[in-house]
Amino acid sequence: MSQPRRTSRRRAWTALTLPALLCALAACSAGPAADGGTGGGADAAGPAREASPTPAGPPGTLFDDFDYTGADDPSLAARGWEIRTGGGGPGIRDSWSADGVSFPSDPTAEGGRVLRLRSTTDGTKQGTAQVEIQTTSRNFLTGTFAARVHLSDEPTSGRDGDHVVQTFFPISPSDSSENYSELDFEYLPNGGWGSVGPQLDTVSWHRADPPDRVHRSLERRLGGWHTMVITAMDGKVTYSLDGKKLFTSSGKYVPRERMDIHFSNWFIDLPFTGGPRTWDMKVDWVYHKAGEAVSPAEIQKTVDGFRNTGTDHVDTVPKP
Repeated sequence: MSQPRRTSRRRAWTALTLPALLCALAACSAGPAADGGTGGGADAAGPAREASPTPAGPPGTLFDDFDYTGADDPSLAARGWEIRTGGGGPGIRDSWSADGVSFPSDPTAEGGRVLRLRSTTDGTKQGTAQVEIQTTSRNFLTGTFAARVHLSDEPTSGRDGDHVVQTFFPISPSDSSENYSELDFEYLPNGGWGSVGPQLDTVSWHRADPPDRVHRSLERRLGGWHTMVITAMDGKVTYSLDGKKLFTSSGKYVPRERMDIHFSNWFIDLPFTGGPRTWDMKVDWVYHKAGEAVSPAEIQKTVDGFRNTGTDHVDTVPKP
């Protein structure tokens, strides 16, 4: 089951965020690195585009199809995304790297391109790189959160057995907040924290330290594409996978303050050495509807509608 997530989380983002924002303001661009190893470039993506303004769309809606050229695409920062670097937990502390973020083409993705989070390790701290990306707007509270995510049951390369965690979650900007809020999907293909896995944990938090949360585990191998939905409405939080409800929390285990949206791929510990391993998690799209419960069928209809009109990004969520 999920453990306390991290310390000094907000300070850990600055190393990449400032250059990215400066790049966006200057409308600069850089060609992506070749797709391979742990590089952060996209394959055959072409030159980076200039940041475009946020398009109009349905009110209270966030949608992103992750149609970017690479981690240095100025549109990524301009549209409110930042990649984590620097220190802090969870997992192998101080091992966060931007190198694992890329946007390769993928024939299994509905939109043809994905956000890929690639984490690597050789079983040593020095040889470990974890990856996480988040929104910067911090204006998500109630409503519907959804993403189409590809989970991995085994490494893309190297020996199996790592205690890797593949996650989608909204979370408070500060772990020390009096109104701390966090809602997790966490997939552990090889278990961890004493479990053997595979398992998908759904976790609603009330406080980070000391940990105060409720959860449920789905003990099933889930490699492949899945639509994850979190609905936080009317004093309840409901987690659904591919249209099937998994868990509902209520009472004090509901959001109490505005949150960021995160995706991350990280290691609980380093159980063995003996050669490099690569673990991939992919995201096809992300969607949020503020203040409304939206069914999985309606979410998919909305996403399809955006794609049919060539819309790859919308952000009309009211700012606090």
